[in-house]
Amino acid sequence: MSTLLSRLGIDRPLLAAPMAGGASTPALVTATARAGGLGFLAGGYKSAQALAGQIRTVEAEGVPFGVNLFARTPVPVSPEAYRAYARLLQDEADRYGLTVTGTGPLDDDDNWTDKIDLLTARPVPWVSFTFGLPDTGTVTSLRRAGTTVLQCVTTPAEARLAADAGVDALIVQASAAGGHSATLTPERPLTPVALPDLVSAVRHTVPLPVIATGGIAGPADVAAALRAGAQAAMVGTVLLRTDESGASAPHKAALADPGFDTTVITRAFTGRPARALRNRFTDRYSAHAPAGYPALHHLTSPLRKAATAAGDTDLIHLWAGTGHRQARTEPVAHTAERLTSCL
Repeated sequence: MSTLLSRLGIDRPLLAAPMAGGASTPALVTATARAGGLGFLAGGYKSAQALAGQIRTVEAEGVPFGVNLFARTPVPVSPEAYRAYARLLQDEADRYGLTVTGTGPLDDDDNWTDKIDLLTARPVPWVSFTFGLPDTGTVTSLRRAGTTVLQCVTTPAEARLAADAGVDALIVQASAAGGHSATLTPERPLTPVALPDLVSAVRHTVPLPVIATGGIAGPADVAAALRAGAQAAMVGTVLLRTDESGASAPHKAALADPGFDTTVITRAFTGRPARALRNRFTDRYSAHAPAGYPALHHLTSPLRKAATAAGDTDLIHLWAGTGHRQARTEPVAHTAERLTSCL
């Protein structure tokens, strides 16, 4: 048992990734813990009040858990590029009676200060950060409160920056991961590296404990990550169809639909690179979307919500990793048992 996991009495080296947008329900987090692992609540796109409510729900179950936050690293977009993309999307918006043109890029910090205040006043066992690095003062405050602080990184260079910020451990994410990349340089193309190789490279760069994530879909993937030196594996896509997942019905169905057989990395939905099932939206708009986060996220959000409500999978952000075919309709506990069957 690794030191990192034994501190919380975790029996299974398996973590449920935080999936913002609704998939990571308190029920999924609780079920992962009861299966011997650890789940993360997704703090992204939530108010501090909503996050506090989910924290209370999991705390009432008496299980260990973590919380993930988006650290602010805006990707600026010029008003001209933003308006041009909005005009391109208006044809799609017309189908749902929406107007996406007429306003400029919207920026926000995802309620950063309120969430940090919440987590320092009401500490949770683990807090992880993605998209950007928290300042050292924030890391110090959380650690003083008794929280283990993790940073998601995608390269050895990012691992060095995270170590300098004073975090306790790293979540090393390969480009095979579904949903948003944690890259600190989202304007640059992602470099495809096999997860075990990336874990090994990071471990040779910094001495911090490592959790591996990105494309893990079966027991062989978990075993390979641990052999490379990770202390645990973190999975997301493979949990999306579980009974406890809050993913939308169209999303769950698409993951098993033979018509969706390819994943692509695109910034068409949010202005940050993210891996999704290839659909008409990714085909038509990936080449035209400028880098720009959170501006493009706010731009496309009403359209994506309308498409989800209508079951229109041509326009939905169907986040999925390369191993999405292994996502099954079953309890989280069964998925956890299967993924660790080789250990």
